[in-house]
Amino acid sequence: MAEAIAAIAPANVRIGCRMIREGDDVHLLPEEAHSIPARQPAMRRASGAARWIAHGLLAELGINDVAILRAPTGAPVWPDGITGSLTHDDYMAVAAVAPVGHIRSLGIDVEPAQPLPDDIFALVATPADRIDAADRHLAGRILFAAKEAVYKAVYPLDREVLGYEDITVDLNAGRATTKAGRKVSLAYCVAPRVFVLAFVNGDAR
Repeated sequence: MAEAIAAIAPANVRIGCRMIREGDDVHLLPEEAHSIPARQPAMRRASGAARWIAHGLLAELGINDVAILRAPTGAPVWPDGITGSLTHDDYMAVAAVAPVGHIRSLGIDVEPAQPLPDDIFALVATPADRIDAADRHLAGRILFAAKEAVYKAVYPLDREVLGYEDITVDLNAGRATTKAGRKVSLAYCVAPRVFVLAFVNGDAR
């Protein structure tokens, strides 16, 4: 999966992933552990795994020993000059980082490669969404992951809470647009999980 998600990333975006393991909560730095209110062991393991990956990616950029705190909004707080995103499902953790420049903001989401339940699809999809380019069994799941990733990418820029109905996704063209007109680029793969990367280019509104 690491090779597949790296292949869809634009230049300067570093992405890593690995399976969540027992004891991954020990990878949380003390400040990180204090900022994460979740007490469920599974959630803390997932947060520890994602941050462990992110710490390694930041080290590749020469940034070491920086705590990635959880903001009150739930978003990770990145060092100055860095944009990034964290995500996990029950088994896999993923992190992505990039220097701010050509990429202004990132959002990622990982989901099991399973059809999205019909009741959730009804909440997520709008008539304006275009998903026929995706595998028909997984198109709903990819759409769900795309809107989750888009929200993560645009919230740091616009500070606006968005519902699924506020984001229009065109998987055919690899882009999304928010109700405020924010343009977001999309890339996705299924290898073997559904993974979506959303990013706002440096010259985008």
